Amino acid sequence: MARFAYVNGRYLPHGQAAVHIEDRGYQFGDGVYEVVTVAAGRMIDEGPHLDRLERSLSEIAMDMPVSRRAVQLLGRELVRRNGVRNGLLYIQVTRGVAPRDHKFPKLARPALVMTTKHIDFAAQPKFTEGVKVITIPDERWARRDIKTIGLLPNCLGKQRAAESGAYEAWQVDDDGLVTEGTSSNAWIVTADGRLVTRHLGSEILHGVTRRTILAIAAEECIALDERPFGVDEAKAAAEAFVTSATSFVTPVVRIDEAVIGDGIPGPLSRRLLAWYRDYATGLRDTG
Repeated sequence: MARFAYVNGRYLPHGQAAVHIEDRGYQFGDGVYEVVTVAAGRMIDEGPHLDRLERSLSEIAMDMPVSRRAVQLLGRELVRRNGVRNGLLYIQVTRGVAPRDHKFPKLARPALVMTTKHIDFAAQPKFTEGVKVITIPDERWARRDIKTIGLLPNCLGKQRAAESGAYEAWQVDDDGLVTEGTSSNAWIVTADGRLVTRHLGSEILHGVTRRTILAIAAEECIALDERPFGVDEAKAAAEAFVTSATSFVTPVVRIDEAVIGDGIPGPLSRRLLAWYRDYATGLRDTG
């Protein structure tokens, strides 16, 4: 099956899809993006993802290039054309093409690009074996709540994780508190079974999967604290895991060289993953 991308009004063969060299996303990282999971042919949390896209655009004074409904229809058509049953839809909006100048251009039109990717979520050992994370200093800009395409610090952190044989890097602020992963939100479970994740603010991305897990935890009457936690607390936790659109709920069994719990995915992490899978496949509704 041919693979297509959507670029500014056209569906193009993926190998021919391109943007102009003076697109401000390419030259300045002047843009935002979203990643929507496709599971069993369903667009997971599509509404909240588009809510966050609109919020990110508003925060950087940029308009949607087309209507919200058009983004939905265009994205679903791209998923259909590419035959994606399980995978993701990537949506990117930049400020468009203009002569290089730091100031916002007056006449440029926002550019919209979408691509898809096939992923076999069921065949990934990370869910059954757990993963390692490392800790690194958080060196990003102060507006981490905006899902910007300017991801160089995240890329550097992810590369450090890969070179260390780890799945993810947890970023740590100047007070020694974990903010989040380079592409995921961070969670721990305390010895008395309380779920802990950092509260919302400009320090972290407002994860859509995080939001869903919070809703599931509330429905299951799991004790929850939205607060910062430090590296030492994380290493002493009973369980740990990360969440994102592609990580779902991925158990963490090692932080740096510290083994978490028994060194295998913990019971709460496994239950949350099962509940989230039910949600993703339409077997569960969080209301």
